[in-house]
Amino acid sequence: MVRRATDEKTAVKRARRPEVRLPPLVPYGGGELEPDGDYDGLEFREADFAGQDGAGARFMDCALTGCALDETRLRHARVMDSVLTGIRGVGTDLAEVTLRDVELVDARLGGVQLHGAVMERVLIRGGKIDYLNLRKGRLRDVVFEGCVLVEPDFGGAQLERVEFVDCALKRVDFSAATLTDVDLRGAAEVDIARGVDRLAGAVISPAQLLDLAPVLAAEMGVRVVAEG
Repeated sequence: MVRRATDEKTAVKRARRPEVRLPPLVPYGGGELEPDGDYDGLEFREADFAGQDGAGARFMDCALTGCALDETRLRHARVMDSVLTGIRGVGTDLAEVTLRDVELVDARLGGVQLHGAVMERVLIRGGKIDYLNLRKGRLRDVVFEGCVLVEPDFGGAQLERVEFVDCALKRVDFSAATLTDVDLRGAAEVDIARGVDRLAGAVISPAQLLDLAPVLAAEMGVRVVAEG
């Protein structure tokens, strides 16, 4: 009985992955994105949306493949039951966007603004994202798999049932973040720049504990000095 109670206490709730089943799609007819536009059941292939404004737009049952999103404004957009593959861009504005049941595959993004975003049942697989800004975002059932995140900022964010699998976290910032059932054990690299004190609610492996020991000691004000 004691062992069972201990197992239940240490068990990590797994993230629920999206199950996207796209219907037959209609090719996008071209033209610029429109603010508050409504895009349903469309296939966007190799479209160049650089500098365009689609703030508040809704994407439902869509596939975006190889699209360019440099400086694209999609603030407050809603993306649901959709697959985004090979998208690329620098400075994409996705602040306060809603992503629900979304797969983001092999993205190449830099300086993407996702602060205040709501993400639920999202899989981010492969690719590389530099300077990801997720400050004050709300992430539930999100999986980062096989991707590289350079200086991701989760400051003040709420993470619940979030998994990092075979991915690299370089200079991550967890300042003021709240973590619940966040599983870091499968990450290939965990390099925490700030917010190591916010790891309560996360699970790490014994090897990761050894790697993080210097950061944890510094946070506690412990000096590690060899004898002699």
